[in-house]
Amino acid sequence: MRILIVEDEVHLAEALTQILKKHHYSVDAVHDGQSGLDNALSGIYDLLLLDIMLPEMDGITILKTLRAKGISTPVILLTAKGEISDKIAGLDYGADDYVAKPFSTEELLARIRAALRRKGEVVPEDALKFGDIELHTGNLKLTCKGKELKLILKESELLELLMTRKQAVTSKEQIIEKLWGFDSEVEHNNVEVYISFLRKKLTFLHAAVRISTLRGVGYVLEEVTS
Repeated sequence: MRILIVEDEVHLAEALTQILKKHHYSVDAVHDGQSGLDNALSGIYDLLLLDIMLPEMDGITILKTLRAKGISTPVILLTAKGEISDKIAGLDYGADDYVAKPFSTEELLARIRAALRRKGEVVPEDALKFGDIELHTGNLKLTCKGKELKLILKESELLELLMTRKQAVTSKEQIIEKLWGFDSEVEHNNVEVYISFLRKKLTFLHAAVRISTLRGVGYVLEEVTS
């Protein structure tokens, strides 16, 4: 899952970034409203943590703009204690939830999980399952019929993306944006390398799951029927 933090308190944004990465989320952080809107409009994020009081453009304006453009990415507002009117305005304009500063790590993580569940995403807490394979995102292990392999981080992130897409085709551009960020200089052949690594590991496990290529379109995870 990829989360965008829009928070002008740099130290808080950095702390949130480290906490979320520790819990296996991919994270980008920006510190002003205009950058936040530009990033959010890319559509690559699964959730936004959005401060209300921001330079250049406030969080409520960002939220209104996103919803007006039909972008339904879940938004959790970060509010100062006592900003009741801002909380009400945010919820009225389409925010999914809010947390008041200062907040506990456990509360924020719980609200993130709840927002992602409401969106219908598979939240990476336990094993993800597809066909006869299980991906354990916490320890990067891939298991199948009692056998297991250790993946490297990017392999795990790529397989998680394909599994949570639920047999939808995923383009190389989507993979690059999700795994490396929309402004990354990573090229298509990097994606091909990691797809090759995963295919070899699925073959080694004798998994009844394969990564199929739709030329010119992308990749899709499929169950192999005997």
